Amino acid sequence: MLFGRHQEVTPVLEFLIPNNVVCHAVEAMLLASIACSILSVIIVQINMGSIGFTMAHAAFAGAAVGIFFSLNPTLTAIIAGLAVAGLLGPLSDRARVSADTALGALFGISMAVAVFFIAYLQQIGRGFDASGLLFGDVISLYREEIYALALISIVAILLVTLFSKEIAAIIFDRKIAEAAGIRVKPVYYGLLFMIAMTVALSLNIVGGLLLYIWLVMPAVIVLQFCRNIREMFITAPIVGACISVSGAFAGLNHSLPVAPLTAILFSIVFAIAVIVSPRRRVTVRKN
Repeated sequence: MLFGRHQEVTPVLEFLIPNNVVCHAVEAMLLASIACSILSVIIVQINMGSIGFTMAHAAFAGAAVGIFFSLNPTLTAIIAGLAVAGLLGPLSDRARVSADTALGALFGISMAVAVFFIAYLQQIGRGFDASGLLFGDVISLYREEIYALALISIVAILLVTLFSKEIAAIIFDRKIAEAAGIRVKPVYYGLLFMIAMTVALSLNIVGGLLLYIWLVMPAVIVLQFCRNIREMFITAPIVGACISVSGAFAGLNHSLPVAPLTAILFSIVFAIAVIVSPRRRVTVRKN
């Protein structure tokens, strides 16, 4: 639940999928995959793959803190993700370490907080089932989560469209872009906050242990075929959405865990993409 009490969702795709449970799951996986896939292109291009599992565990830690203090876990997960996003830049600058090293430190802190509160909840007899936060639960979503995911997907598309120049500069070299007078810092922090929001809202759908796949694999798959970043931004959401929707249908129709099954599908598609990739054939010919 995001804000207030749960309300039933009126499925947007009900005219295509009569079964409400399947329809909810498909909508959730579709929206989460669009936002994650768009961001995955940026994450892969700037070589910051570790941001995926760091943000996921930060959101997981925030949810655990929320449950401990009887607060809304989704809201506290968002706050924790935004806090990590806000700390990343200053920490890497003032501690004079790389962004990847700063992410590693924040990942360790997030893990420590999450494990402490979960263990303490167990110790005092307030244990809770963390499997949904770890592995995802696509059939327990309500109106707020679905609408928030839709909003995040739209914002991600607008961000990439409106700030394509700044994003390209960040991907090429952030410091050179700043020296050239391009205002990349606001866009950079905006991207970090977008990743934090997307991760927090996708936590109950995909799970903290699997979100990394959604934030990296779509871009890695299309990278085997695309010639430029514009093509990647177009094809990554399509590939991510197709795999996620297929995983939702297959998992629910055969009583299998949806998010883990979809993660396996991503892995299979990635393996096939590497095998048939034109880039691989070119490399082989050169050797």
